[in-house]
Amino acid sequence: MTRERILEVAREEFADKGYTGASVRGIARAAGVDPALVHHFFGAKEQVFVAAMRLPYDPAEVLRGITASSSRHDRAEALLRFLLGAWEDPRTRGPLLALLRSAAAHDAFAVTVRGFLEDVLSRHIAERFEVPPLRATALLSQVFGLLAMRYVVEVEPLASAAVDDIVAVYAPALRALIDADGAEPDDEGRRAGTDEPGGR
Repeated sequence: MTRERILEVAREEFADKGYTGASVRGIARAAGVDPALVHHFFGAKEQVFVAAMRLPYDPAEVLRGITASSSRHDRAEALLRFLLGAWEDPRTRGPLLALLRSAAAHDAFAVTVRGFLEDVLSRHIAERFEVPPLRATALLSQVFGLLAMRYVVEVEPLASAAVDDIVAVYAPALRALIDADGAEPDDEGRRAGTDEPGGR
């Protein structure tokens, strides 16, 4: 019961404070347990969130596995096939659908999910794929757009397309983000249009 109590409190803490504002220490305090017990059951805050939201997999472990077992040129395809496989499986689709639908319907929960995406997923993508933060976030937006259009909104012909056809269309776009040469422009570079002669 202690484990379930921690998860119940964690869901409340994440909903009330968002992913960024919640902490293992705060969750432990609200549950009336020592923070060490939370770490014992789940690990760091990221793993507490995964368990509390009933996600079917840990995104960090997935990305670690993809980058460890895939060559540089097929990581985009490996990522797509894993995610599509998870959503095609009725056993794992339910929790994922619930997460996206809750984020779309409730502003407070959307803040929580946004914090997780910014603090965890984007960071892991940047580290594991060795890409700058902006490109990592762009890759994440491509993937989430695909999943939302296919499984939540169910827009045709994407909703009924074969997985192989979707991979053939999307993999080059993701690969371009993963393998693009050059760093992101800094703030000064982004303002170049106004600083250079003739700029607006």
